[in-house]
Amino acid sequence: MRAYGRRHRRWSRRNPQPLLLVPDEPLTLVVLAAIGRTLFRYRSELAPVFLALVLIVTGSVLHHTRPDAWPLVAVVTVLAGTVVAVRGWPWGLTRTAERAYAAITTAFSGGWLTTVTALGPTRSPLPTILFLAVIALGVPWWAHRRRRARVRVDRVINAWPNLAEMIGLAGSRIMSAVVDTWGWRARIKLRPGQSVTDLVARVPAIESALGTRPGAVRIEQDPAHAGRCTMRVLAMDPHAGAIPWPGPTARTLADPIELGVFEDATPVQVAMLRRHALIGGTTDSGKSGVLNVILGNLAACTDVVLWGIDLKGGMELRPWASCLARLATTPDEATDLLADAVAILDARAHASSHDNTRVWEPTPKAPALVIVIDEYAELADTAPDAVGHAESVARRGRAVAVDLLAATQRPTQKAMGGGALRSQMSIRVCLRVRERRDVDLILDKGMLADGWHAYTLDAPGKFYVLADGHNQPRRARAYLVTDDLVHQTAARYADQRPDLDPLSRAAIDNQLKPIEPPRPTADDPEQTLLTALDQAPADGLTVPELIDLTGMRRTWIYDRLQAHATAGRARQVTRGRWRA
Repeated sequence: MRAYGRRHRRWSRRNPQPLLLVPDEPLTLVVLAAIGRTLFRYRSELAPVFLALVLIVTGSVLHHTRPDAWPLVAVVTVLAGTVVAVRGWPWGLTRTAERAYAAITTAFSGGWLTTVTALGPTRSPLPTILFLAVIALGVPWWAHRRRRARVRVDRVINAWPNLAEMIGLAGSRIMSAVVDTWGWRARIKLRPGQSVTDLVARVPAIESALGTRPGAVRIEQDPAHAGRCTMRVLAMDPHAGAIPWPGPTARTLADPIELGVFEDATPVQVAMLRRHALIGGTTDSGKSGVLNVILGNLAACTDVVLWGIDLKGGMELRPWASCLARLATTPDEATDLLADAVAILDARAHASSHDNTRVWEPTPKAPALVIVIDEYAELADTAPDAVGHAESVARRGRAVAVDLLAATQRPTQKAMGGGALRSQMSIRVCLRVRERRDVDLILDKGMLADGWHAYTLDAPGKFYVLADGHNQPRRARAYLVTDDLVHQTAARYADQRPDLDPLSRAAIDNQLKPIEPPRPTADDPEQTLLTALDQAPADGLTVPELIDLTGMRRTWIYDRLQAHATAGRARQVTRGRWRA
């Protein structure tokens, strides 16, 4: 008996019996509920069939109760068709094709109902005509992209509670959704305790749950409520192609400049007056394109003088030479140019203090000064003396309308002079970057965590902008300015460029020129170093200048300076400057 029991248990484990779930409801109710759920799920696809059934039932009732009411039905049909064709009411249709389709459907439905009211629904060939009309008018309905998009959005809204729980956003819900040209957007209310940062961190999981392509989901904070946001899902990329530049939109520096368009087709407008700008991005990300858009607008302004620094031999800024009052292509020229800019802002500040005016208002006779620097990191490496002038302009130049526009690949603290200049940039344009940490370098700390994912930008000219009025991570694409447009624009506005005001010209002419550092000819580097320190000007010599004079390496210079400082033969005048 025990052996039989063991064999029976062993057989039961190897051959388990299926578990049968018997519903408490009758089978008929279960089937009807399943059919009802299916009809409700596919209610949009079955809309032509439902409309045909409604017409049949309504026509039968009218034919048996009020067969003489067909003139009234005809009049209502004409009025309804006219309203739909002209106003798109009550569905709010704005496209001509959609209005035409709705008007044709309304006219046919009303005409068929009028005929059925008078003759009856079974009169031949009315049933055949209705069947053919359902097929003919149903094909455009079934193939309509926006209708199918609305159906998908409705299904996402219904499934969102389950999706949110799977991706770690349980408790959030979709308040409303709208289908647009490129996809759809939804307003989401978060559970108390959740923030938009939680949503941004789960964007890849949201894209996986919705079944979209990578990079299709955008999250934007609701400025009026910390627990709400807008989720935008793009079915296709609105910035897949280049956007031609329509031409300059600014005529004075106070006018906003259009850099490009956002993904919702609204223009990206930034004001350059009394603001420094930084453009950052990796190679082939479109920095030159953004610079050309800004220069094209500034060239059309009659109240701004343009100076340029391009240490690549003028490769980038040379096409705009006819609109640039000065163009520096060597480190010495760049240093002199920035020194003159400091002299101008000093003179303007002195004049403003005497006139009791806090800001310099640009006019064609007293224009603003904008200094465009391409590849600022190259300037910091090859012209270290210019860095101090640039930082002085960045700190003090905005009130007197002396502004900087700098472009660089990676604005590290070393490249930007310890970060002092970068912190003064109130307009920041971030194009594609290779490393995630570069987002915080260009924009600001914490921007990567807030959703400014510039490392995902996949085409030249796509960018994020951080400026007044642009505090949300919205993708944009800059206008494409071709070489022909650059030459045409430069030639068009070359004769309209203003000159510096007399005060600024006098400041440049009257400033004291710096004393050239001595260049000893002794072959002994130690003696050369001592001679240079003895003959150094009052503000001392920089380490790069001592390297150039002695021909020795930086480590040797630092070791000898420390030794001479200990022996009392050298001292540090200011940070980085030495003399005897």
